[in-house]
Amino acid sequence: IPPGGGLDAIVSRSLEEVGQHILRVEVGYSSNGPKTLRKFYRFNVSSPLHIRERTMRAGDASCFVSIAVENATSPGNGGGFTISSVEFLPPPGLVAERVGEVGNAVLNKVNDTKEKKKIRAAELFDGCGRLDPSESFRYVFLVKAESEDATLRGIACGDELGKAIFTWRKAMGEAGRIASTPVLCPPSHPPGLLEETAALGNKFVVHASGLSVDAAAAAANRSASRSDGSGGSPSLDELLPVTVEPIDPPTTMKLAVSQKVELLIVNHSDNAMNLQLQMRLPQMSGVVICGSSFKNLGEVPPSGGSCVVDVRLVALVAGLFRAQGCCIVDLTSGREMPQPPLFNVFVEKEDEQ
Repeated sequence: IPPGGGLDAIVSRSLEEVGQHILRVEVGYSSNGPKTLRKFYRFNVSSPLHIRERTMRAGDASCFVSIAVENATSPGNGGGFTISSVEFLPPPGLVAERVGEVGNAVLNKVNDTKEKKKIRAAELFDGCGRLDPSESFRYVFLVKAESEDATLRGIACGDELGKAIFTWRKAMGEAGRIASTPVLCPPSHPPGLLEETAALGNKFVVHASGLSVDAAAAAANRSASRSDGSGGSPSLDELLPVTVEPIDPPTTMKLAVSQKVELLIVNHSDNAMNLQLQMRLPQMSGVVICGSSFKNLGEVPPSGGSCVVDVRLVALVAGLFRAQGCCIVDLTSGREMPQPPLFNVFVEKEDEQ
């Protein structure tokens, strides 16, 4: 560079987080030997988007993630922009699928030259991604285990599901990009569930809740939580050392027709247990046990040992009911472990001929 001359350079980088940032510029040059010049520039990055997440368990190895994005810019200043791309990046072992892509559905209609379907203006507008001030979009993703290891382990409470990446463009083509905070898997049960298993108005059921996976993860982390000396509330596996989970339970049943249901019993404790399954009739409503209500399971191994048992249920009244009243008893110690309701089932009448 000649004396008094200069060199201009443009460096670009996508910033995916809001808040204070520091840009470090370092220039190396040679003048009577190698030298270095460093400069630091502090600047603030704000986002025109407000992002809110909500997550729901969809089974032992899957979750639904709902991402709501709102245009937080002030009206009247050209604050409208267009969402050009939305993606959800899960960690290794998981895969994310977007549910209900409006934009792709509209493009398929436009490109469908055989049937010549008419496209309404409202459909085109909904699929364009335009977002004016104070308007919002909601995107839903299904995050599930893909690898064999992730499928066997499941998705437990506190596991990271990934983060959403939004890219937008303004009227003059300026691009912006932001990432949401990491989305975590929620707990499988609401607070106080185990203390009020049969509480009225509680809609929780074990099926597709991930309760067994959470109990297994809590058991695996038990030694670490004890070593740090924290004396908090007992972990999930201590409150519920044995879990009962229905395997592909029926969603509908015919009135007065018995149906077989398979139950998976898992021992999460450190000791083998001599267990008995009890289906207690006084705690059942609408759908009750058919046949033997007590079944001896024998000795179930510790640390994830399991067994499968069949029970038969019969519906006495038409309507929507929960299969409940299940309890596990340790025959050696006499400890009773009441289980939450197992699954929901709709009972329908036979068609009258």
